[in-house]
Amino acid sequence: MQNPEQSADPTDFPEYPAYKPSDVQWLGDIPSHWEVRRLKYLARNISQPTSERVEGELRLGLEHVESWTGKYEIAENVRFESRMKRFQPDDVLFGKLRPYLAKVTRPDRAGLCMGDFLVFRAKSNIMVAGFLEYLLRCKYVIDLIDSSAVGAKMPRADWNFIGNVWLPLPSLPEQRAIAAYLDRKGAIARRYAHVARHIIDTLRELRQVEIHDAVTRGLNEDIPLKPSGVEWLGDIPAHWDVRRLKYSAKTIMGQSPSGYDCDETPIGPPFLQGCAEFQERHPKPALYCRAPKKISPAGAILLSVRAPVGRLNIADQEYAIGRGLCAIIPDNKNLDTIFAYYHLQAITTGLRLASTGSIFDAVRLRDVRNQPIITPPLSEQRAIAEYLDAKTAAIDAAIAHYERMAELVAEYWTVLVADAVTGRIDLRQTAAE
Repeated sequence: MQNPEQSADPTDFPEYPAYKPSDVQWLGDIPSHWEVRRLKYLARNISQPTSERVEGELRLGLEHVESWTGKYEIAENVRFESRMKRFQPDDVLFGKLRPYLAKVTRPDRAGLCMGDFLVFRAKSNIMVAGFLEYLLRCKYVIDLIDSSAVGAKMPRADWNFIGNVWLPLPSLPEQRAIAAYLDRKGAIARRYAHVARHIIDTLRELRQVEIHDAVTRGLNEDIPLKPSGVEWLGDIPAHWDVRRLKYSAKTIMGQSPSGYDCDETPIGPPFLQGCAEFQERHPKPALYCRAPKKISPAGAILLSVRAPVGRLNIADQEYAIGRGLCAIIPDNKNLDTIFAYYHLQAITTGLRLASTGSIFDAVRLRDVRNQPIITPPLSEQRAIAEYLDAKTAAIDAAIAHYERMAELVAEYWTVLVADAVTGRIDLRQTAAE
């Protein structure tokens, strides 16, 4: 894969020969031959509510559209609770709920979408649908619309504001050229992102296999094996034992936040509610507790016991923990902490099998305490832990590399689209070539 840091930068493209003030604050100067118009004069806001469903037609909810790319998922058996809107091929769908997510797409066939989309139909005598799509996905436009959104938890943008947004307007041939160029570049960016995701997924699978093999088979491939007695653990070295976690570790289940005296003042240990606050191996501090009741000491393994079940961290300091977390404190006589950390990563399938809940998955304390744990001699546990520290560090570095590559491509693409549709770069000659 080519390094995006070595790819062409949007600033490498030439500027237009002459610019003029647009008199639009967010837009600044525009090419001298461009105009500016309000969105409502460039496209119609189509509202065709319907409850009628046609077999086989495309149905889109916000969750089916990828942020910033316009890629949409063709989902089967989509059900909408509310009335739907009908759209036609080349209509541009703009997600007005949480507009900062940039859920903007242009389906190539007719269908239905949920009411949280605005459906725009470009006026063909003045606006090209493809150019309109890129304009509405331009970061400057997204930021402007997002600044108008109303609502704390679920902010929504309003057509009255969006329709009055001033947008740059090149000629129709130039719109077509810019849109066609961005289509080609976008296809390359999507292919790169797909390859990067595939490599990252493969590396994560390799990481899991390395951990599973080391904690269940050890580092000696020729050692005799015996049945573990646990179906999903399989065979283990003949001299290893299997015991329940409660015989080698103390477990502490967190409790409801109502049992804590917490605020943002950094007095007392940080409070962690659940896995949403996890960051890599170390948790991310949140609120602070003056009189905590459930304390996870530094060095304890923190396990998420509510969906998604099975996320793990090693506490780098003392934490007050909420009911979404369980602290596991190995005795380090029969069970080494780092070995246990890797072992729990290898058996998260078992934890998920034990999870219950009508609204969301959750694991009970007794299920955590009764988890079967393989216990090699302590010296072998520490050798396996050291081996996995080195092995996973190398894999994690590779994952971070490809994640950074994907981020750079996304950043490059965002800048390229914004610069192209606002006239900061001149793509006419490049598009023609």
